[in-house]
Amino acid sequence: MIISRRHLAAVALLATGMPAFVLSSAQANEADVAAVTQAVAALTKAMLTADKAQLEALTADQLSYGHSSGAIQDKADFVNVITAKKTVYKSIELSKQTVAIAGNDAIVRHAWESESGAGDGKWNVSKIGVLQVWQKQGASWRLLARQAFKV
Repeated sequence: MIISRRHLAAVALLATGMPAFVLSSAQANEADVAAVTQAVAALTKAMLTADKAQLEALTADQLSYGHSSGAIQDKADFVNVITAKKTVYKSIELSKQTVAIAGNDAIVRHAWESESGAGDGKWNVSKIGVLQVWQKQGASWRLLARQAFKV
């Protein structure tokens, strides 16, 4: 096999071009992780403040929201229960959070500890694990699915 200057130039170009591609891909992944992390925090805040506009903006129309009890809500039910104050959150603390990007989807796992009630002054403490699936729709990340489980 004969190696010409053209072959060497192509190899050199690939060698210098690949790290730039890998770096830009890694930077895009980091940006998505940061955006999803911010979306999770915004959803938590919207749940605490019963902010209907934010709850609707941060959730996909196809939302499947699963509770550790086995109950499942669609988007309308999820938003209504919070905004109608059927469930009031006094506190929500997330810990041990991980975010993994897979194309236009993100998998988020965290531990959840909250105080919630029906607005009657009686508070229940929940300590559960949560799996969320976020989907990039346009320029925004929206919660597509959530499943809580007992730990």
